[in-house]
Amino acid sequence: MPESEYETTAQKKPLGIRFLEWLKKGTLSYKTYQVIVLIVTFLAYAAYHAARKTTSIVKSALDPASSKLGSTAKLWEIKKPITLPWTLGDGWAPFDGANGTGLLGEVDLAFLAVYAMGMYFSGHLGDRMNLRIFLTIGMVGTGVFTSLFGAGYWADIHNFYYFLAVQMLAGLFQSTGWPSVVAVVGNWCGKKKRGLIMGIWNAHTSIGNISGSLIAAAMLSYGWGWSFVVPGFVIAFVGLLVFLFLPVNPSSVGADRVEEDESSSPKKSNGEEVGLTEPLLSSSFKGKQEAVGFIEAWKIPGVAPFALCLFFSKLVAYTFLYWLPFYISHTAIDGKYLSSGTAGNLSTLFDVGGVVGGILAGHISDRLNARAITAAGFMYCAIPALYFYRSYGNVSLTMNIVLMLITGMFVNGPYALITTAVSADLGTHSSLKGNSRALATVTAIIDGTGSVGAAIGPLLTGYISATSWSAVFTMLMGAAFVAGLLLTKLVIAEVGAKIAESSRSQGSPSQSSHPVAELDV
Repeated sequence: MPESEYETTAQKKPLGIRFLEWLKKGTLSYKTYQVIVLIVTFLAYAAYHAARKTTSIVKSALDPASSKLGSTAKLWEIKKPITLPWTLGDGWAPFDGANGTGLLGEVDLAFLAVYAMGMYFSGHLGDRMNLRIFLTIGMVGTGVFTSLFGAGYWADIHNFYYFLAVQMLAGLFQSTGWPSVVAVVGNWCGKKKRGLIMGIWNAHTSIGNISGSLIAAAMLSYGWGWSFVVPGFVIAFVGLLVFLFLPVNPSSVGADRVEEDESSSPKKSNGEEVGLTEPLLSSSFKGKQEAVGFIEAWKIPGVAPFALCLFFSKLVAYTFLYWLPFYISHTAIDGKYLSSGTAGNLSTLFDVGGVVGGILAGHISDRLNARAITAAGFMYCAIPALYFYRSYGNVSLTMNIVLMLITGMFVNGPYALITTAVSADLGTHSSLKGNSRALATVTAIIDGTGSVGAAIGPLLTGYISATSWSAVFTMLMGAAFVAGLLLTKLVIAEVGAKIAESSRSQGSPSQSSHPVAELDV
């Protein structure tokens, strides 16, 4: 790189990167940049989910009236008197009335509907803007409006439309997160073991849910407003870290991709790299790249079926995300009801199972070289898991924990796989001919479509649960079945490819590729 060009690039580096290079007294290696990217994006999306999770924890505190607690009200008592105008168990108007669960469902719908619509626009903007700036704005905005929801506690606000509007704006800023972090990781990481690596990295979703649950539950006894304000400040702070330390792509910091890849990449006889280790977003495409259009991205083979599958997959996952603590606190386990804080802490085990499921799904899909088979298999296994959790989760606390872990594993496994490795596969599909400016758009289409389902599930649950939780679980089992069914064509294609591959006992090895990403369907 010419000296003048190097100086220009150095001036464009994030301030935090320049500080690290000043400490090191030299430039950072490519692998160091990769580690920084994985850590920063992990923290960023964990913070997004921590801020998103708070509503589910506070639900049972805002609307305790519908609980069949009876004589177990002592579980809600606080030993230390609080002088604030609200104590745990009082509820909060307008959510403490007979239609409280319905109103809470509408708030969830408002958030997730705007989140889903915003996702499509965020992907479009993300492929055309500096992702570091775009992500920072989204995180700070999310922090502001998450905190404003909690501010209703101190301001003594009881207007439903205030909470509705604040959640809608929070959803809009939340939509900037996923397309941005996936696109940045895609710019830095190669294809080898993509499913396993992204499965581990995708643990940020569950870690965010767990930390958000623990923070919100811990803050409840001080006033439910703190359960929103603290996560709001956390995500704003992490947004500052993103601004200071996140390198969007190798060219933005003058990192030499070729030298780093050559040290660990096997070579062909002609000196070219083997396809498995080529960069996820190939840098071999020359000339100016135009961002892929919305309709063009939908036409990429595999995008539509996986997007529709994620619609039903997220419907199931987000129903648990928003309603599991409420369900636990309103269900007698071994004849006893748990407090809101205890239910919130217990619900984190669902996300622990989700971490295992995401890693397992990624690893299996890498070993089988079959994304659709893995995703569909997990969705079908989620059906009996949901049935057993509803039927036997109330027998004892131990049984509830075991079944919750298993359910979380099968529900979150395909959700994690589709939103990470599959999105990366499709965002770098061979039909794009090396164009690297499609990943955020494809990711936004898949996750945005999934987020529509994520909005519908919690809304329906808010109304159906008032009549029967068994009906809610029937809905979830039906959604899991349809999610698996939507991948049937891709599953058949992958099975056919496997049969054809096994029938070739000898011959020249062909370059491996993921059937899901390359087959025209």
